[in-house]
Amino acid sequence: MIAIIDYGAGNLHSVKNALDYLGADAEITGGKDAILAADKVILPGVGAFGEAMASLRDKGLDDVIRGVIAAKKPFLGICLGLQLLFEESEESPGVRGLGVFRGRVVRIPDRGLKIPHMGWNDITLAKESRILTGDPFVYFVHSYYVTTPGAEIISAYTEYGEKMAIAVERDNVFAVQFHPEKSGEKGMEILQRFAEM
Repeated sequence: MIAIIDYGAGNLHSVKNALDYLGADAEITGGKDAILAADKVILPGVGAFGEAMASLRDKGLDDVIRGVIAAKKPFLGICLGLQLLFEESEESPGVRGLGVFRGRVVRIPDRGLKIPHMGWNDITLAKESRILTGDPFVYFVHSYYVTTPGAEIISAYTEYGEKMAIAVERDNVFAVQFHPEKSGEKGMEILQRFAEM
């Protein structure tokens, strides 16, 4: 079973609908035991970094996420779910993230382009990936992106005013800034590869 973490905010049902379409066994849950018992876990997310971290901590789900990752279960962060895996964000000064990866989340600089970055963009792979293939065209909605000193974890970039890391991958942990569940056939292929791990 794939647990989709419900912490009070997120694009839960669109992710669940995509997995249902693929025939994957998935469940939306905020239950600690259900998440820890799952074969794979997805952390979706929309909204603000600080509010999301407060909700995760209030529900005790921050430690559950770390436990899932430590148990080497396949884990996928989507959009804000990617950003929460890092140490901090400019969006919410003083709020600590999950700290799974080193680095911070910063606002997309104003280069005369519309912010939030909303719509379809192509991505370029930075290394061989277990869930990304080719250079797919995918759907974004975000105003922030991750920066990290650990370049080896970055699996893909996109260009929007500047080059931005938008996917990371290490061992059993995968995370993407875009929304695979809203990215058509290519996005479904990404979710299928994750579901089949």
